[in-house]
Amino acid sequence: MTERNPVIIAAARTAIATTGGMFANLDTTELAAPVVARLAEKFSEVTEVVLGNVRGPGGNPARLAALAAGLENVPAATLDRQCGSGMAAIEYAYHRLRSEPGVVIAGGVQAASTQPITIWPPGHPNAGEPFTKAPFAPPPWDDPELGVAADLLAEECQITRARQDAYALRSHQRAYQSRETGVFADEIVPVTGQATDERPRKFTMDRLARFRPAFRPGGTITAANCCGVNDAAAAVLMVDGETFEKLDVPGLRVLRAVSATCSPDRPGWGIVPAVRKLGAEAIVQNPDTVLEFNEAFAGQVLACADGLGIDEARICPQGGAIGLGHPWAASGTVLAVRLFSQLVGHGRQCRWPGRLGLAAIAIGGGQGSAMLVEAC
Repeated sequence: MTERNPVIIAAARTAIATTGGMFANLDTTELAAPVVARLAEKFSEVTEVVLGNVRGPGGNPARLAALAAGLENVPAATLDRQCGSGMAAIEYAYHRLRSEPGVVIAGGVQAASTQPITIWPPGHPNAGEPFTKAPFAPPPWDDPELGVAADLLAEECQITRARQDAYALRSHQRAYQSRETGVFADEIVPVTGQATDERPRKFTMDRLARFRPAFRPGGTITAANCCGVNDAAAAVLMVDGETFEKLDVPGLRVLRAVSATCSPDRPGWGIVPAVRKLGAEAIVQNPDTVLEFNEAFAGQVLACADGLGIDEARICPQGGAIGLGHPWAASGTVLAVRLFSQLVGHGRQCRWPGRLGLAAIAIGGGQGSAMLVEAC
């Protein structure tokens, strides 16, 4: 019975900043605590805080954020599923609340600007050099850089440079328009006085066409048709189904949350097996279903759209990561916040005509996560 499924009753995020930009000096605690505190105001007793984080400071950032938010007597856990960490936190909360009643704040935080610099140890081939990429797969896999892997996926799926640029232009335009018209205003918690996404800007096809391949000679992925590296935090407040029935508030019921795998050498494909594992391929075809896919690379997300047989124009209708940015561990939760805004609303927000939404994200190492939600 879906009535027993957990329900998201509030969602919030910080503005998304460019690395080295408006949040250049903030750590994970300073980014996540204001969001956790905002959500904690909605319910008197929080059972647990779980946050995703990648390459952060260690020491359980979720606990630090909870303490800074005033939740001294609330246990907290930090998860790392790379770019899928924020959605992994929601998946964790989903299963937690299906097994026992409670109130969980689930989300993700990425402070790429202040993450520690790691140096390869003596004896390593790159000893003394800064650590820039974790190994996502051991031999015999090639384990290419994520940009190279996405470029190869686009080539194999015959996604042209022109099509990628056209998709990227739409994402930039949608994000810019949404920001300028205040679409995101009610979901953003101000941090250090900043409450406006930093990345969205105007682009034209002519300008996009001038960018050179970013990852390999003759490639089709550029710095303008893929996401940025960003700082942000996002979280949702989720309650069990029985508790929700006692509340007089609208919500977003999580019908299912899953993770799946694909080849570690083509991690960008992870959205496809995750959506298929949801068993929601027919729902995805419904034009009234809101689709929020993390736009790491235009070529990668277009390959996934083709693999699922959906119209690419339906993805991220108010702008996605190409226009807004990709704050790694927070991105999966940003997708959930966007679904909440469109399907449930925050005051001024207009609701989407339908009731269903689907979010999905591809993950380094050959994984993908997806979640299906319904306004209730």
